[in-house]
Amino acid sequence: MLIDHFPLVGLKLTTPRLEVRLPSPDELGELAELAGNGVHDPDLMPFTEAWTDGTPDQVALNVIQHYWRHLGSWTPQHWSLNLTVFHDGAVVGQQSIGARDLAITREVSTGSWLGQRYQGRGIGTEMRAAVLHLAFACLDAEEAVSSAIEHNVASRAVSRKLGYQPDGSHREAVRGDLAVVHRLRLTRADWERHRTVPVEVEGLTPCLPLLGVDVP
Repeated sequence: MLIDHFPLVGLKLTTPRLEVRLPSPDELGELAELAGNGVHDPDLMPFTEAWTDGTPDQVALNVIQHYWRHLGSWTPQHWSLNLTVFHDGAVVGQQSIGARDLAITREVSTGSWLGQRYQGRGIGTEMRAAVLHLAFACLDAEEAVSSAIEHNVASRAVSRKLGYQPDGSHREAVRGDLAVVHRLRLTRADWERHRTVPVEVEGLTPCLPLLGVDVP
């Protein structure tokens, strides 16, 4: 069975309202269709890579290829886990967590998106809390980093709520225009002080070698 060779398909994070895990092929199709139906105001690009530009079919294909690309290039030293988020059984978005040389750096990075009709309900905070629990409580991370373009107010608000602190900024070209990107950093101590979302983790132990973590 696939899970015997790639146990991450059995990893599941559960919060009071959400289930966060890798999707089945059909669920990946639902995720792609959700993205194609809209993730943000077309006039404001919240991502440094403009993957949401294009027709709905092009955007959907971008989601599928991005998902497969990261699974196909996976190593314990450099990985990106792109988890699908479910609310009441419906696919609502994607929450990612990644790391380079986690056993040495003890640092993870996160990114996410939600379908437009699911925004403004606190889901973004809850799904990021899920992967932060995975990082700090399960993978022995010491810090988590995130970033958001200046006008991405919702993402920055989630970070503040979860205890992130400003970590500088840099300038990038996005859609041919200047974008100021704010970096944010969360320490283990600040995570402990701000954690309010209970998270349950299933299927973790066989995944640890793939995540670059020693099995206890």
